[in-house]
Amino acid sequence: MKRKILVTSALPYANGAIHLGHLVEYIQTDIWVRFQKMCGHECWYVCADDTHGTPIMLRAEKEGISPEVLIDRVHGEHTRDFAGFHVGFDNYYTTHSEETRACANDIFARLAAAGLIETRTIEQYYDPLKQMFLPDRFIKGECPKCGAHDQYGDNCESCGSAYTASELRNPYSAVSGARPELRQSEHYFFRLSDHRCQSFLRRWTQSEDRLQPEAANKLQEWLGEEGEDRLTDWDISRDAPYFGFEIPGAPGKYFYVWLDAPIGYMGSFRNLCSRTGLDFDEYWKDGSSTELYHFIGKDILYFHALFWPAELEHAGYRTPTRVFAHGFLTVDGAKMSKSRGTFITAESYLAQGLDPEWLRYYYAAKLSATMEDIDLNLDDFIARVNSDLVGKFVNIASRSAGFIVRHFAGRLCTCDESLHAVDAIRDRRAVIAGHYEGREFGKAIREIMALADLANQYVDRVKPWELARQPGSERELHTACSNAVNLFRLLAVLLKPVLPALAVKAEDFLNVAPFTWDDGATVLAAGHAIRSYRHMLTRVDRRQVDALVEANRQSLAAAPPPAPQRHAEHQEKAAARSAVEAEGPPVGGAHVALDEFMRVDLRVARIAEASHVEGADKLVRLLLDVGPLGRRQVFAGIKAAYDPAALVGRLTVVIVNLAPRKMRFGLSEGMILAASDPEGRQPGIFLLSADAGAQPGMRVK
Repeated sequence: MKRKILVTSALPYANGAIHLGHLVEYIQTDIWVRFQKMCGHECWYVCADDTHGTPIMLRAEKEGISPEVLIDRVHGEHTRDFAGFHVGFDNYYTTHSEETRACANDIFARLAAAGLIETRTIEQYYDPLKQMFLPDRFIKGECPKCGAHDQYGDNCESCGSAYTASELRNPYSAVSGARPELRQSEHYFFRLSDHRCQSFLRRWTQSEDRLQPEAANKLQEWLGEEGEDRLTDWDISRDAPYFGFEIPGAPGKYFYVWLDAPIGYMGSFRNLCSRTGLDFDEYWKDGSSTELYHFIGKDILYFHALFWPAELEHAGYRTPTRVFAHGFLTVDGAKMSKSRGTFITAESYLAQGLDPEWLRYYYAAKLSATMEDIDLNLDDFIARVNSDLVGKFVNIASRSAGFIVRHFAGRLCTCDESLHAVDAIRDRRAVIAGHYEGREFGKAIREIMALADLANQYVDRVKPWELARQPGSERELHTACSNAVNLFRLLAVLLKPVLPALAVKAEDFLNVAPFTWDDGATVLAAGHAIRSYRHMLTRVDRRQVDALVEANRQSLAAAPPPAPQRHAEHQEKAAARSAVEAEGPPVGGAHVALDEFMRVDLRVARIAEASHVEGADKLVRLLLDVGPLGRRQVFAGIKAAYDPAALVGRLTVVIVNLAPRKMRFGLSEGMILAASDPEGRQPGIFLLSADAGAQPGMRVK
């Protein structure tokens, strides 16, 4: 049956560039949408820039432009980057639109009429230096649940807990570094704690197939059992100055960005409806004949599987058919890092000349239906693309097409449909379709590459290059090459959702209409004319990847982030700085300016692993846990003073923004601090430690 499907990806924030971590979601969604369209379903894919909030306002202010000018520029950049990776939105819009405003006002009015909106006077953090109330994401401190440092004011990235900013321990303003003050302000709340919302969400989140099992389990933890009432009301308003939609009838009060961001899905679709004649209500109100799917990262599951469906349900709209959450991207087993050059932007990837379909294929080979993180291992990336796409897939066409053109005027003969490889492809089509539908793209790729192996085994067996040299073998050559071209076509059909640009090249070479999924069950007729084969895909060159990493490598020797401090402390610090600079030269050497010293980023680290370095007389290899900064490998010349086994678990101090040094033993990504007597009167090396209570990642200053 022909399905009617609306699909969204999470809205990228209009305050930064698209990077390879973002692309995991958009490529995953695009593959799924392309598969649905190949199957003949009516499938619409919409998205938009998320354009509201304090970060946009502050960045525009810093650049000396209006927020509208900023978001318009970023929209162009995002559109360019998505197009570069063949992400085929049917509409890519903006949340700063009249369509989104109208939908937000409508939902707010409906929730108010249902008795689910109320106003309260609350105490809210205020930045006395910036003279503004601080959104939760601009207040940082220690998580009230697990104690993790430098967490935002709405949820903890370490343990996943949600809370209010007032619950943070030792809060500070992420804008100015000042200690915020609590001041009173009237705010609007969505009553998520209402028994109607809680009862609905317990049913909705546990409905079969609504969420992945691990997501449903996580939501069950947040909801608790019947009668526990764990959910708290949601503050949906912000005070001026703020860039967003003003709440109707409430001057100086604005919708919190997380209220109108998911409503941006509706705004983008309404804009599409105005251009195409689609029925908005059929997809957003009735819902009985349509399907709605959200692809999101696991970090925003709370908003999309609790707040959003509760809003929709009680405002009279349909709720999502399913919410698909995915994990994060790591590069070479670690978080993306600017200092290591692995925080790679989409723009730089394309600018370095790397084929976007290399990345699409690699992501597809790694993606599953779970919320597990995926790793972009750069060595594996090179090997897999070169082996699978060049060595297995396009190789089938390149080794056979030329003979068809030169010897048979480009016309195929009858394909031998009894071939084992042809039968196998037809037999596995339904299984592969099930993998695409279920977002098990890695399983689909493994199936397709196994079939490509069978096709290559056939070509290796018939050896068309040898048949071409044997007089009287024209018929065998024609059959062998026609079979090979048909096998290439069948595989190209299966890979089209992942490799849309390469599929277009294959369609042109084969002289056929755009592939549909059903084309994977048929072969080309005898006499069909193909075009001359042109190279479709190049191999990945290691030098390209190295250049990409180098182009994205950034020094972390920039000014440190704002630190917690009271306004009165500014005068104290200025006086202290003057006093230090007024003193004579220190015994240890010449003066160094405070700003210069502060460029050195010193952090507390825990030694997670320590081992001898084979072939080195002085070095010990240390694997350091630096908390939120991840793990760093450091080679330290302390072998004479310490047994590696005795170092594991110790706290020490490491410079984390030292330029990485490539040694013959590996990459050293920092330097630990130790003391010694330069004149040798007290022989030995003494590792610096931190007092008990210090945590990995804490800044030393």
